[in-house]
Amino acid sequence: MKPSVVYWNNIPAPYMVERFNALAERDTLTFEAWFSARTKRGRSWRIDEHDWKFPYRVLPSINRGMYPLALPTPLLTKTPPDLLVTLYAAPAFLFGWAIARRRGARTALWVEVTYDAVVPRRRWKETLKSKVLSKADAILTAGDDGRAYAERYGVLSDRIFRVPHVIDARRYRAGAPGSSETRGHVRAELGLKGVTFIYVGRLWVAKGLLNLLEAFEQLQQRQPEGITLLLVGDGPDEALIRERARRFSGSVVFTGFQHAEELPRLYSAADVFVFPTLGDTFGLVVLEAMASGLPIIATSASGEIQDRVEEGVNGFIVPPGEVEPLLDRMSVLAQYADLRQRMGAASHERVSGQTPAVWAEAFEDAVDGIFSLPRTGEPAPVAE
Repeated sequence: MKPSVVYWNNIPAPYMVERFNALAERDTLTFEAWFSARTKRGRSWRIDEHDWKFPYRVLPSINRGMYPLALPTPLLTKTPPDLLVTLYAAPAFLFGWAIARRRGARTALWVEVTYDAVVPRRRWKETLKSKVLSKADAILTAGDDGRAYAERYGVLSDRIFRVPHVIDARRYRAGAPGSSETRGHVRAELGLKGVTFIYVGRLWVAKGLLNLLEAFEQLQQRQPEGITLLLVGDGPDEALIRERARRFSGSVVFTGFQHAEELPRLYSAADVFVFPTLGDTFGLVVLEAMASGLPIIATSASGEIQDRVEEGVNGFIVPPGEVEPLLDRMSVLAQYADLRQRMGAASHERVSGQTPAVWAEAFEDAVDGIFSLPRTGEPAPVAE
């Protein structure tokens, strides 16, 4: 009999929908997805349940203003799943996790590294995390940074399973540099000139965008042939960032939020991807830019970045919050077209095999591994 598995996520982010679809197509688990809400403030993704191939439910919630409290009622009224996979950084998740454990389900928590600049440490939070993470039957995480983070809170290494973040790389290569018709059309449409640096994501100061604007301003003084900065997205600090960009006389271009299907053509119009974050659990946009054949400049405050960006091979890693190192790396890539081309090709090569099915297979392997372990607190089986 196939094990029953529920994956409880906060909202149906497009990349999670793709992965759940791939999991449903493989049909090796009795799988259901739960979501705390269809969307949340600050997220502009399009939600279309007609494309979903997996069973799902949006949990009922109590309206608490900006942060509704989702209620895991199926855990109270129905037979619990064999395994509940859930996030942990909200009261609802912890409540559901505790109920699932009490009712006999195995539990796994999805864990990613966080950074003090964005998620300040609190003693009570640290204590709670140590108690919760160490009692889960398993931890799922994207790579070595997440593993080290979980071990810091007392999780045993044999209970940590790697389920790497992936994208559908095929989608982005179709619009990557090399398709001169797409690239030329988009550049003309947006008025992009010279070497174009692109950022994709939320317009939020915690993403390091003020540092990026400062570095870009200084780079303009060094680069006589002209450069452009393309900012794709929206967010809570959009008005501030647009105000700061006014002095650049049109060399900073804003597109607003763009849905996933529009991103390949925008990546194709650029020459370098910049991810100046002050602290990010991962940053899937880095993978998208790599699949599009772009060299990467990213800060070290991004989870699993060492696995994706090899210094001097497909990009550069710089310290977060520092303008000079960012400026120096942008200057190098602005000057040398051959280096951009070589690094972009290396980026593409590193992610060329990624598909949602890769994630689904890794998730299934993790589930198998979880069921092979004794429950937390139970003695290990004695070999005969």
